[in-house]
Amino acid sequence: MDDQQTAPPGDKKAAVGAMFDDIASRYDFLNHFLSFGIDRIWRRKAVRIISRTHMHPDILDMATGTGDLAIAAMKLNPIHITGIDISEKMLAVGREKIIRFGLSEKIELLAGQSEKISFPDCSFDVAMSAFGVRNFADPKAGLTEMGRVLKNGGLIMVLEFSIPSAFPFRQLYKFYFLHILPFIGRIFSKNSVAYRYLPETVMKFPENEEFLELLKKAGFGNVNQKRLTGGVASIYTGIIYKTQ
Repeated sequence: MDDQQTAPPGDKKAAVGAMFDDIASRYDFLNHFLSFGIDRIWRRKAVRIISRTHMHPDILDMATGTGDLAIAAMKLNPIHITGIDISEKMLAVGREKIIRFGLSEKIELLAGQSEKISFPDCSFDVAMSAFGVRNFADPKAGLTEMGRVLKNGGLIMVLEFSIPSAFPFRQLYKFYFLHILPFIGRIFSKNSVAYRYLPETVMKFPENEEFLELLKKAGFGNVNQKRLTGGVASIYTGIIYKTQ
C-alpha cells in the first residue's frame, strides 16, 4: 500500500479502501484539525475556479470521501452532484451529512472505482476530486475515465497536496508533514498506517508540470495550476475536447 509505483492496482485499491473504512469516523475532524482548517478554504477556492466557466453543472466528484467537496460545490447551484468512492464507511459518513444539511435531492454518493466509472460517455459537465487522485490505483487511468464521462468542453478540477519549494517553508512543511502529522493522526485515529500513508503518497505523487503533463496524457487541454498557501496544495484544471 505504501509504494504507489510497485503495488499491484488491485492490492492497492483493497488496502486503501480498508484503511479509509477504518478511519472514517475521525476523518473529517482530523482533516480540519491537521490542516488548521485551511482545507475548507482550499475547497472554496476550488469551487470558485469551477464557477468561472461552469454554473448550474452536472458534477461528478471522484474519491468523494465524506462529501466535503460535493457539499462545498452546492455554491454552483448544480443540477446534480454524484460522488463516488471505494470506501463504504466514508460514504456512510457523507450520507449522514447530506441528510443533515437537507441536500439529498441534489447530492448522491455511490460506491465505485476510479478506473471504471459506471456512467456513459459525456454524462457530466464537471469532474472534480479533492485529495483523491493520489489514492487512485492507476492515476492516469482514473483521469482518463473522468475525461470519458465529461461532455465536450467539460472541466476537470483536481485539488491535491503539493510540496512548497521556498526555504525555509519547505523544510518546516516537510518536518510537520513527515513527523508531527503522522504522530497526531495516529493518536486520534488509532490507526498506525493511515497518517504515515498520507505524507508518503504526497511525496511520491507527481506535482506541478509533471501532473499537468499527466492531465495532457489523459486527454485534457488548456491545463493550468494554481498554487495555494505557499505551495502546500494546488488546484489543477483542464478542459476535455471531443470530436463530434
